[in-house]
Amino acid sequence: MPSERVALDEAAGRISAAIVIAERPLPGFDNSAMDGFAARSADLPATLPVAAHVAAGQMPAPLQPGTAARIMTGAPLPPGADTVVMFEDAQDAGTQVTLPAARAGNNVRRAGEDIEISQPALDAGQPFDWGAIALAAALGLTELQAARRPVVAIIATGDELVDVATRPGPGQVVDSSAHALAVQIAEAGGVPRYLGIARDRPADVRALVERALGCDVVVTTGGVSAGDHDHVRAVLLSLGMSFDFWKVAMKPGKPFAAGLVGGVPVFALPGNPVSSLLVFELFVRPAILTMLGAAHVDRPRAPVVLPAGYSKPPGRTHYLRASLTRDGERLVARPHSHQGSHMLTSLVGLDALVEIDAALGELAPGATTSALLLRAV
Repeated sequence: MPSERVALDEAAGRISAAIVIAERPLPGFDNSAMDGFAARSADLPATLPVAAHVAAGQMPAPLQPGTAARIMTGAPLPPGADTVVMFEDAQDAGTQVTLPAARAGNNVRRAGEDIEISQPALDAGQPFDWGAIALAAALGLTELQAARRPVVAIIATGDELVDVATRPGPGQVVDSSAHALAVQIAEAGGVPRYLGIARDRPADVRALVERALGCDVVVTTGGVSAGDHDHVRAVLLSLGMSFDFWKVAMKPGKPFAAGLVGGVPVFALPGNPVSSLLVFELFVRPAILTMLGAAHVDRPRAPVVLPAGYSKPPGRTHYLRASLTRDGERLVARPHSHQGSHMLTSLVGLDALVEIDAALGELAPGATTSALLLRAV
């Protein structure tokens, strides 16, 4: 995606589009890391007169040899001083203080020790999280260069679908996927744009897809399998889509296609809501993050234990919706009891997607496998 300038306070969650170079050092000056007494290490140990009191925000005069200055945390170190003795180690008598021996640099924050002028502060591809925002603010950056967020069109297909505000009639279901996809798109860094429901007629599907191609990405749900009323794939072919693939050896989520129409990425997701949302997580989320130039696009993985094991026919990779608990250093996965591709309750409180390799048929109780971590546990 092309880049744009964004205000610092509006950059949260965006992706850096350029290396940020520090134009000032951090810290900007030598300062005290403790409440205590600034002195010259060569004068210590000694009982010294207290010649000054330095608070944060003040610029002190040079410290004369054989004297000490009472200093607060964050206050500039007086020129000539090279160490700070904390209050707890000093014997304070008001006008004079007895200080033990101390090494030069003790309890002193040196200018530029965090970051120096002309040093890279943030890399391109770095998410602007709260740590990055703190650093940018400290460097005095009121604007940041960020990748433009892609506009992602959402099209639902199906005669059975109704809007969330409509009470379903016989044989009808609410289009829940579109609302969840909008959340997933926003979390990935995109701007969701819901274009509505296309009925199971090629002309209806084509009209919405053509409208969607004005966006940066197109996501459709349903109509991509091989049924009598599945028209999405045929419509996309008629629009010149170059298919990267159609169908994936996974469960849930087999009927899924991806490719380009006139340079616009199109992801045709399955109709079952759980399938569509998991396919988005595994395929579309990384694609959006890649478009944004993110340095890391994949979820972290970790080994997990399946106490009850698992059995399936070989041939397709299975993704189990699961909660996780810690048992010492082990992560224990407990798959939801409802794993059907229509079971929305399995997505609530979801910690991980447990991956069972396509080649496997049987996992014994207590076996270990890999999982994609959706949140920290």
